[in-house]
Parts: sequence; structure tokens; C-alpha cells
Amino acid sequence: MINGKKIVVILPAYRAAKTLQQTYEQLDHTLIDDVLLVDDAGDDETIEVAQKLGIDTYRHDENLGYGANQKTCYREALQRDADVVVMVHPDYQYDPRLAVALASLVASEVYDGAIASRMVTGTALKGGMPLYKYMANKFLTSFQNLMLGKALTEYHTGYRAFSKEVLHRLPLLANSDDFVFDNQMLTQMAACQFHVGEISCPTKYFPEASSINLLRSIRYGFGVLGTSLLYRLWRWKLLSPRIFSDSPTLRLSNYYRNTIDEDQIPPSDAATYSG
Repeated sequence: MINGKKIVVILPAYRAAKTLQQTYEQLDHTLIDDVLLVDDAGDDETIEVAQKLGIDTYRHDENLGYGANQKTCYREALQRDADVVVMVHPDYQYDPRLAVALASLVASEVYDGAIASRMVTGTALKGGMPLYKYMANKFLTSFQNLMLGKALTEYHTGYRAFSKEVLHRLPLLANSDDFVFDNQMLTQMAACQFHVGEISCPTKYFPEASSINLLRSIRYGFGVLGTSLLYRLWRWKLLSPRIFSDSPTLRLSNYYRNTIDEDQIPPSDAATYSG
């Protein structure tokens, strides 16, 4: 616990067998209360590795996408009475040792959410980030700061922490099941006037680390532009996009996971493989 708050780390996994153990072992288990993993129907040994490590593991019975994986992760964390939820990618692209630092920004109640930015110290290229991704990150971040009236150093990191209030309040079920989910979530936080803090984080690009290809990167980029423009039009009261709806039906409390492997569903409504 940190500041009397329960800290839960979520691991949205897809083909993470080669890097999961290294990621898990570098988490600070003296302050992190619980760790859970959701495997998005990967075809490697991620589940077996997670079982050996004693991680509570859930599996989608078909590949649903990165955003859908997070929806399951966050709902399971809330069912465990998490006060702060930290998302750590199990591909070891981000340093797991910083999970506690992220959680502390939220557990202190200074911020509602926190992100680990790869762009603060300017070391992203040294860590192997492709130049086109670096330039796109800079451009999209500048555009989104302009549209949202914010000053974050990036919106595209997958290393982040949220309070339970954020996860209960945001209409996350309205979001994409693809990679743009991350960006929509930060934009929704701006719409709800939640405060986001940042820390610096190095990044590592290597063969085992997950990375979307050029085509999907382009699709993600257009998704970011679209999300930013929707926010501005919503703020001007010209549109009422679903992702900014205040309807309780779009919150995680109304999320029914009929995508989990039904043969593995215990009374908790999830596919638990180890614990």
C-alpha cells in the first residue's frame, strides 16, 4: 500500500512469454498489493509463465484488441477494490521499477492520473524509438495540447496510473477496442477535468518488445487527430460524441465480459488461471 491505498498492477498481455518474468520480477512487491494479467488470446506460453510466477491470469477466448484488453484489466482491478491501478506493459519496453513512482503521484491525491513520458528527457531516440514515430509523437502531442488546452509532453505512452474514481467515472465502454483507446482515455480525463501528472521514463525498443507497424501507426495517428477534434467540437457544444457521454451505461460497472473463455468462468465472472 501507499498512503493507505491499495495498489494493483495490471498487465495487458499479447505474446509476452519472453519478457513477462523480467517485468514481473522488477516490480516492487513490497508496495504493490496485487498483480493481474489479461492475455488477449495470444498464441505463446504467456499463460504458463504467468502461472509459474503466481500471477492471477485471465484470458480472452479470442483476440479482441489492446483497448478491449484494458477494459477487462481495469474492471478486474476494481473488483479487487483497487484504489490505484497502474498499467505496466509486460513486454519490458518500459521500466517496471517506476510503477511505484507512478502510483505515488495518484495515491498522494495530488493527481487523479499519471503517465510515464518518454519525451521529457529527450532519450526516446537513444532507446531505439524509430524516427518517424518520434516525429509523429511530437506533432500529435503538440496538436492535442492545442485542442485540449493542456501541456503534456506526450499522450502516447502506455505506462500510466489512475485512481479508482477515474476508472469509475469515465465512459470507457464508449472507447475503441484498438490502440487509440489510450488516447481517448486521456482526452476523457481532460473533459472530466481530472488532473494528470507526469514522470520521465526511458524506453527500450528490441525484437521482443511489442510495437505496432507503420499502417497501424498511421491509423492510430488519424484516430488521435479525430479524438482531438471531437473534443474541441464537444467543448464548443457543436457535437455530443459518445466518448464524452455521462451515461452510466458506458461505465465499467456495466461491462459484462461475454468474451472470456466460458469454460473457465468461476463465480467471480472471470477466467482465473492462478492465484
